[in-house]
Amino acid sequence: MSVVENIRDTHDISLEELRQILTTDDSEAIETLRAAAREEADRVYGKSVFVRGLIELSSFCRNDCLYCGLRRSNDQAVRYRLSEEQIYQCCEKGYRLGFRTFVLQGGEDGWFTDERLVPMVANIRRRFPNCAITLSLGERSRESYQALYDAGANRYLLRHETADAGHYARLHPAEMSWQHRIDCLMQLKEIGYQVGCGFMVGSPYQTVETLFKDLQFIRQLQPHMVGIGPFVSTHNTPFENYPNGKVETTLRLLSIIRLLHPHVLLPATTALGTLHPQGREKGILAGANVVMPNLSPIDHRKDYAIYDNKICTGEEAAECQACIEHRMRRIGYEPVVDRGDYKE
Repeated sequence: MSVVENIRDTHDISLEELRQILTTDDSEAIETLRAAAREEADRVYGKSVFVRGLIELSSFCRNDCLYCGLRRSNDQAVRYRLSEEQIYQCCEKGYRLGFRTFVLQGGEDGWFTDERLVPMVANIRRRFPNCAITLSLGERSRESYQALYDAGANRYLLRHETADAGHYARLHPAEMSWQHRIDCLMQLKEIGYQVGCGFMVGSPYQTVETLFKDLQFIRQLQPHMVGIGPFVSTHNTPFENYPNGKVETTLRLLSIIRLLHPHVLLPATTALGTLHPQGREKGILAGANVVMPNLSPIDHRKDYAIYDNKICTGEEAAECQACIEHRMRRIGYEPVVDRGDYKE
């Protein structure tokens, strides 16, 4: 039995198998891996690529993560915060374009207290009852997660960043806790959210061993979504001179994750498109099945600068959607703007 067949049939991978896949120069073996991953995605979800509308709420963040352009110590970052009315307008625009999933993402901005955020989520739920509401707003209390869920949020995305506590400590300031991040993910799943985790590929100090821990954590958690993308070095951060993560390594890991967890919703991320002109297409062909065009106000897109040279900062929402749809159809996939729920 080949390595790819073993991963597909057992939904598991050994450290040596991972090392072999990430280091091989055998193009035929890699094409076999991608074809198997794409076949699994097609088996579960068909030729559909789910399109989510991304709304970037705020570039304020209380955290000081060493890799992020929004870190609180970055005095060059442009800070903004969308008003509730601006957020509703983004949803309205997305709804008219056919989007049925809104992803509300932002830094850990203390302005968005439960007193402000819970009524806002409830209002979005009332206005758009047939839409999925996804939040990606970082670490909050269990009580906050529960209140937001009760208000109508369906999904929560919280990248674990790394499943290795020692590696986590090298990417984050001392006041941030790896265990707390993992606890948040477990709480979200217990509450009933569709949960997304994820990590950067090629982050500083990452090894094959840390990547193996990431894959085993995904097997343990069984998340509904996994978001991975290459590390992109960012100016005015401690890691600004580190090399970017490799697109090819990211593609191989996308395929592995699809074989380990065939039902997972797996984005072809903007970071992939930032480092390669056909990065998102390559991601879909490697087993991904989600893309997230931007619904944020055009005058703030460049300000949500979590990393350098982010693409699609100058396009209107309709232009962004049309571009994505054209790109997906060109490689044989049909963009779908419905809720695109996880299939058991």
